[in-house]
Amino acid sequence: MPISTEGYILVTGGAGFIGSALVWALNQRGYENIIVSNILKSEEKWRNLVPLKFADYVDANDFIGKIDTHPDAFGKVGTVFHMGACSATTELDSGYLMRNNFEYTKKLAHWAMPRKARFVYASSAATYGDGVQGMDDQDPDLQKLRPLNMYGYSKHLFDCYAQRMGFLRSLVGLKFFNVYGPNENHKGDMRSLVNKAYDQICETGRVCLFKSHRPDFADGEQMRDFLYVKDAVDMAIQLAERPLGGGLFNLGSGRAHTWIDLAKAIFAALGIPSNIEFVDMPEVLRDKYQYFTQADINKLRAAGFKSEITPLGDAVADYILNYLIPDKRLGDEPQVRGGAIA
Repeated sequence: MPISTEGYILVTGGAGFIGSALVWALNQRGYENIIVSNILKSEEKWRNLVPLKFADYVDANDFIGKIDTHPDAFGKVGTVFHMGACSATTELDSGYLMRNNFEYTKKLAHWAMPRKARFVYASSAATYGDGVQGMDDQDPDLQKLRPLNMYGYSKHLFDCYAQRMGFLRSLVGLKFFNVYGPNENHKGDMRSLVNKAYDQICETGRVCLFKSHRPDFADGEQMRDFLYVKDAVDMAIQLAERPLGGGLFNLGSGRAHTWIDLAKAIFAALGIPSNIEFVDMPEVLRDKYQYFTQADINKLRAAGFKSEITPLGDAVADYILNYLIPDKRLGDEPQVRGGAIA
């Protein structure tokens, strides 16, 4: 059933990558009763908001401060998409990650639940660590997972807290795999390979990929589940539209591709021959690197998600031709070119 139009839809991190894509997808469905919450700093994240339609913008710190003292300060909120977080897998400030990713999510959940707001939040496939314990979103034993970095742990900690408190019966946690697509320009080193490679090709004509430091994977044959952001937000909204039930859900394409596959798709979209160079992986990353991720999306499908997932080549072409080359954001009305999807 559609998201209720009574009251507001809160999107935290709404100027960020997935958050702004979510606002765009809600606009596509006719929703404009949206409160966007974020912290805008010096990067050009604000550009993601320019083409979007929403009712109000509130600084994330102001929002949490107001609801601490006046829980109904923003009127009725029927749905919460909590996408706001520090998503840097290389962030070393553990205290900052705990405050921003764990404590903030706890406060928001405890505010939303008594108001019977549908609460959908961003977890991460980083919670699975190296995958030795599996990547099964139907396995209730969350405690066995061993994230490889503090970012993954901060997400994992709230998953465990929500399970322990019984919240997962109604909250929806989204375990995003490798999401890429429009509106990620501000993310710096955390941008996807597609975004980085486009810049590299424009500057040097080649793409640099990390060498493998494991004998069971050849250079560039490390594999990830790459998910186009348009598919990711479609999944999130369809899960929010379920009238009842919660839990953790893997959000991925359901298929792993190599980094070489992705690089070749980038060159194909640009219509030029592949030119790939392999470079040493920084030592600081080697013990924290995921060599294989692939989302089992059977639970997502069983929950009612019926949409087709965009094939890798089509998604990469759409991103490059309709957004990166013309320097556009979601909502800028891209035109279909070269067979890519709109």
